Amino acid sequence: MTTLNLTKIPITTLDISPGSHLLIPDITWEQYEVLYRDWGEERRVPRLNYCHGTLEIMSPLPAHERPHRIIADIIKTLLDAEDRAWEDFGSTAFKKAPQVGLEPDTCFYIQNAARVRALLRIDLDTDPPPDLAIESDLTSKTTLESYAVLGVPEVWIYDNSCLSIYLLGENGYQRGTISQVFPALDMPRLIPELVQLALSSGTSVMLRNLRRRL
Repeated sequence: MTTLNLTKIPITTLDISPGSHLLIPDITWEQYEVLYRDWGEERRVPRLNYCHGTLEIMSPLPAHERPHRIIADIIKTLLDAEDRAWEDFGSTAFKKAPQVGLEPDTCFYIQNAARVRALLRIDLDTDPPPDLAIESDLTSKTTLESYAVLGVPEVWIYDNSCLSIYLLGENGYQRGTISQVFPALDMPRLIPELVQLALSSGTSVMLRNLRRRL
């Protein structure tokens, strides 16, 4: 079997078309770091995720991107209505060497918003992980193991018009029905309902109506 040394190949030679999803095993942390640097920290696509020696390269389709952006707008609207602080860190790369490098679809600092609001980079050796991460799992299958290594307390996965909530405990993530961020709201019901309203009537219309309800 021929061993492919990806660090010897110009990263721009890889044609990653929308909807592509590549899993490459037996990649070292050093190789991942080289690829991440060569591709550029400011890129939006493709996404690079690394977990225990496996590299995931993914170029999302609009069907992947739209739901999590809509959900992020909903979260901001709900938090503003409750007069709570938040910081949206989007798909910022979070690294825990040499195990995990992860670019969430969207993530938020809420409880820890004041600690990170002035930061342009996150160092998990000194800074907290996001309080909430959101994944739209239409193109790739999210690895909760990566989030557990990072220590993200709550992860939402939106897939096939359903929202699943995962809460981090001593033995990893457990699926729950109540969000720690919004304990008074039925998020598994509310989020899919609002996403569908955004897709049918427009995100701006949905958000304006939501603000009137709150």
